[in-house]
Amino acid sequence: MTILHNKISNKELKERLAAETEPRTTLSFYKYFNIIAPQQFRDDLYKKFEELKVFGRIYIAAEGINAQISLPTANLEVFKTILYQAAPELDGIRLNYAISDDRKSFWVLRMKVRDKIVADGIDDPTFAPSDVGHYLKAEEVNEMLGREDTIFVDMRNHYEYEVGHFKEALEIPSATFREQLPMAVDMLKEDKDKNIVMYCTGGIRCEKASAFMKHKGFENVYHIEGGIIEYTRKAKEQNLPIEFIGKNFVFDERMGERITDDILSTCPQCGEACDRHRNCKNKACHRLFIQCSNCAERFEGCCSQSCVEELSLPDEDIKVLIRERTADSTFFTKRRI
Repeated sequence: MTILHNKISNKELKERLAAETEPRTTLSFYKYFNIIAPQQFRDDLYKKFEELKVFGRIYIAAEGINAQISLPTANLEVFKTILYQAAPELDGIRLNYAISDDRKSFWVLRMKVRDKIVADGIDDPTFAPSDVGHYLKAEEVNEMLGREDTIFVDMRNHYEYEVGHFKEALEIPSATFREQLPMAVDMLKEDKDKNIVMYCTGGIRCEKASAFMKHKGFENVYHIEGGIIEYTRKAKEQNLPIEFIGKNFVFDERMGERITDDILSTCPQCGEACDRHRNCKNKACHRLFIQCSNCAERFEGCCSQSCVEELSLPDEDIKVLIRERTADSTFFTKRRI
């Protein structure tokens, strides 16, 4: 049986992308729906998307599909036709187009079958992910912001919230969605009579979160249609005030889309205003953190002096450190610096 996956090194793939001259479009989409044979569904799409030079990350599970991709702009219409025809539930699916696009978001196509398209830790058979809250469009979002009877809840991770969020939105301080769900219920238990507006990057997490809140007895639950990406796009199209401040973190090589000029976070190494995320250059750490350009030079792209010192270790020693740290389930999580 043919193995449908990339066989070319990342180095060569990045060089190919750098040599490309044709424009690319970066977009994301998701849909919760029942997929009877996820592996077959994945393989059929992989062959078609590969021909169109689609790059990115696509997760498929029995509960649906979740994708962040880029593709040559010239292939966009053909791609949409293939996607819409892949399943009745995907016909006309909303596509969230990147707010800013430097063509460097992805360089390879990775399609994986998973247990769930968003790891949520929910094992309650009575939970209905399709019983979601009310969608809010951009103008409705602005109308509800600042109301005393309404709480905006950020269902993204702490490293996303720290660089940008809606004004006065409640942070659920965690690095994983599965931890956030019960935390949100507990933090909001005294506010069941209020309007709960949930949001995330593109809509996939807050949609499931809204269903979970309803499952836990909350009645007035809303979520922003298309998340921050679609809200910002529609607000700009309609000349509405943009109430999201700062940068929208994205899960690709860009690591962020600038929404407003506000810089909400600081470099933890010197305290300078900064919202530039990077991964620690030490392969035995690879921590995601914020770092200004001065500290990046001072610490050689590392998150600490100890990581700077580990940079000079032989490859074999680095591999040993990685094995040891991988055994600690908390080490490689996106923890605060």
